[in-house]
Amino acid sequence: MTEQQNQQQQRYEDEIDLKELFIALWKGKWIIIAVTFVFAVGSVMYAINQPNIYRSEALLAPVEDSGGMNIPGQLGGLAALAGVNLGGSGGGKVALALEVLKSREFLGRFIEKYDLKAPIMAAENWNRGNNTLVFDGEVYNPETNEWVREAPAGRQKEPSLIEVYEELSKLLSVSQDTQTGMVKISIEHYSPYLAKNWVELLVNEINEEMRNREMTEASNSIQYLESQLSATNLAEAQSMLFSLIEEQTKTLMLANVRPEYILRTLDPAIVPELKAKPSRAFICILGIMLGGMLSCLYVLIRYFQKKD
Repeated sequence: MTEQQNQQQQRYEDEIDLKELFIALWKGKWIIIAVTFVFAVGSVMYAINQPNIYRSEALLAPVEDSGGMNIPGQLGGLAALAGVNLGGSGGGKVALALEVLKSREFLGRFIEKYDLKAPIMAAENWNRGNNTLVFDGEVYNPETNEWVREAPAGRQKEPSLIEVYEELSKLLSVSQDTQTGMVKISIEHYSPYLAKNWVELLVNEINEEMRNREMTEASNSIQYLESQLSATNLAEAQSMLFSLIEEQTKTLMLANVRPEYILRTLDPAIVPELKAKPSRAFICILGIMLGGMLSCLYVLIRYFQKKD
């Protein structure tokens, strides 16, 4: 048999296989229709019962510092030892602030300060009519403020800060544009009002956190520099130490008068009107496709088993 005849024979066999597959699917068309219909109804019911989740976000800009001082030689080392920031680099401070914002220690204090355990761990929906959260009765009793859930392995009935932090980390998104330096902070939650409120609180808290750190560092630096000033008689050294103290005093002044110390709000968080998810249309389409594929596979397997 020539090569051309082999190719023709192969095409003929392929055509037979495709025809046979079509026949098998046609014979099982009612099974395919029924299973696909069941999956379609199931996916619609599932999609309808999914609660809306809203996303609120704020756009922030790094607050730029003025240029730092150029201090030569040993005095530069002294300044570094005192904890004086001479570079005036706002980018490093912003990167630090964003890491602090996502840290377990910071978010843990945030959760405790605003009593967020129940809204994070027990909420299952939001009542638009009276703007209240709907809590899962099998997890938390809002009337008695009692946790009634069946504790997961290794956990307690009342969620620990670590457990709540893990859940809050899933709701929180923090990103920075590498080109513009703009920062976005967003929260997803059942309640659009809580999402907006938490974003605002997080922005305020991280600015307050970084301001307090800078004030503590500046105060310690001034104390150290003043001790060095009293220990030296060199006029040049005294002049430079006075300049360093002046810089740290300026830092204290800015920390006291600038509420948005590290991140300035360009576009504040708002109460979202439209849900961010779920995509109910996508869930329905996925359910129909899954039902169609599984039913076709079942029909084909059943057909060839009978054939054998």
